[in-house]
Amino acid sequence: MSSTNPQNAPFGSLLAPFMVVANYRDGAWGAHEFMPVAPIPMHPAAHVLHYASECFEGFKVYKWADDSLHIFRMDRHFARMQQSARSLVLPVPDAAQLEAMVLGVIERNRASAPAAPGALYVRPMLLGTTQNIGAAATPSSEAMLIVLVSPVWDYFAGGVKPLRIYVEEQATRCASHLGVTKTGGNYAAALGPTLAARKAYQVDQVLFAPGGEVQETGAANFLLIRDGHILTRSLDASFLHGVTRDSLLTMAADRGYRIEERPFPVEEMLEWIKDGEAALSGTAAVLSGVGTLVRAGGISYSVGTGQVGPNTQRLRADLVAIQQGTTPEPYGWLRAV
Repeated sequence: MSSTNPQNAPFGSLLAPFMVVANYRDGAWGAHEFMPVAPIPMHPAAHVLHYASECFEGFKVYKWADDSLHIFRMDRHFARMQQSARSLVLPVPDAAQLEAMVLGVIERNRASAPAAPGALYVRPMLLGTTQNIGAAATPSSEAMLIVLVSPVWDYFAGGVKPLRIYVEEQATRCASHLGVTKTGGNYAAALGPTLAARKAYQVDQVLFAPGGEVQETGAANFLLIRDGHILTRSLDASFLHGVTRDSLLTMAADRGYRIEERPFPVEEMLEWIKDGEAALSGTAAVLSGVGTLVRAGGISYSVGTGQVGPNTQRLRADLVAIQQGTTPEPYGWLRAV
């Protein structure tokens, strides 16, 4: 690790010492191997380098006060990775082998796990490795599966701040049928509009709403929240089915919130935020409050008071308490390792 304070490092920029790798060849997954983190051998004709045959996952392992480690919703992330692989016609990771790889690499990097509010961030990644630069219309028959681990610290170490979000009403985040797939190409596709909006309107993120219908931001799901009520887009193939989103909705329903999942237009969102809240959900920050929405031309709309709303703060605190083991967890979401 860096000689400077690692807690100041950007999220995901530090890696724990060990990784694990497995390869798929001749129709089967080979034995996985644990090794020090190092550059991987990659032929320049590898399918992933030319045709973006790649998907990944990201989830956290929490260190509790008694020094025990607990993985949050690993099975849900495995299922989503397998679905992503099928969507991209990549060799599908075997769940039992992926579990052995993840548990093994966590154990080897146990000393790197920071105390709360930090965590170990686990990043499985699947790469198509068939050597053929002419295979644009042919799926990769070979693959490499890698699991990296990154110690991360409090996402809000500098203090919780309301986000400023640009509403993009023309461009889509990605191909509509691939939004549900966690592939790097989707994030790359969102980067240009996001950077352009940051430059033009000094925003933190972009909320994609093609044709005036709200979807998600470049890296997080979007929720409208008020006392006793949450509105979010119903699941379809156009956006990622977030595990944090699912966790928050499940937990909120048990706390008496009415959960409404359906398509909704930008105009309804703007009406909601006059006295309601808006937030982004994702693995890194859990739930981040939105303070301002910006439309084309720089027209700004305050979300409620312009600060992080009380429901957003409460729901985030409740889920973090479950993850960090300071409150009972009735859902079977955590696995001790």
